Amino acid sequence: MLRLLSIPLALLLCLGAYGKDKKKPPEEVDPDPGKGVNFYSMEREIALGRQMAREVEMEARMVYDQSISEYVNRLGQNLVRNSDAKVPFTIKVVDSDEVNAFALPGGYLFVNTGLILKSESEAELAGVMAHEIAHVAARHGTRQATRGQLINYGTIPLIFVGGWAGYAVRQIAAVAVPMGFLKFSRGMETEADKLGLQYVYKSGYDPTAFVDFFERIQAVEHARPGTIARVFSSHPMTNERIRHAQKEIQTDFAPLPDYVVDTSEFHEVRDKLARIQARRMGQEQNEYLPTLKRRTFEKREPRTSQ
Repeated sequence: MLRLLSIPLALLLCLGAYGKDKKKPPEEVDPDPGKGVNFYSMEREIALGRQMAREVEMEARMVYDQSISEYVNRLGQNLVRNSDAKVPFTIKVVDSDEVNAFALPGGYLFVNTGLILKSESEAELAGVMAHEIAHVAARHGTRQATRGQLINYGTIPLIFVGGWAGYAVRQIAAVAVPMGFLKFSRGMETEADKLGLQYVYKSGYDPTAFVDFFERIQAVEHARPGTIARVFSSHPMTNERIRHAQKEIQTDFAPLPDYVVDTSEFHEVRDKLARIQARRMGQEQNEYLPTLKRRTFEKREPRTSQ
């Protein structure tokens, strides 16, 4: 009976910490990214992200064009160097029309071709990528997973959970649903917005491009509902978040003499993607993969002696 009613002291402390964090208004961002209750060590978080990334690459249609991959990786690594991230990043491009990018725990960032094609400048693309890098820097994926586990422990008696052995089982089961690590709370999204704006600003980009991108996407969706219905479906950009981002830019960022807004390389990559997409309209094969061309020989008639 005692076991049914008791919860380990450490768990009670965790629940207390979670309760305090839950009451914080979304605009209050912790100055120490990644701080908070987290059942995952950094090593385990990296291993988990690596496993999820393998699953993504097995299931998704990847872009293997060297010039496209190299450009997106270089852009992302520059943002990472100006971020709070404590893990190395692996950045790859996914051939998908969905206007999105997503980062897995441990530093695995995937950028959809649809996002590149819908961005009008390098600064816009950098802003979205910086937002995803911020989710990793703040360890939002594993912190969110930890919160879900704490809620389960607080509402189900340990006798039915099976104690800490049951916790291990839940850990294994959670790996089968990796997208659960990408659905963040409103406070986490606000924190990623703030951190992402800092990263693009430190990298020399115009931070207003981040807001411009989402305002334009929202306008398209309002004018033609369903056109871009799945844009950031796991963490949509609301009017409230746009207002917060605009306020951050106005109050926290001193104007720089020069901003990086656009580059010719961005347009070369985007144009190349557009040409590839146009060529494969209605086709099934992956245009990014190399193809084997076989030499054909003409059949010659045997010579006849005269």
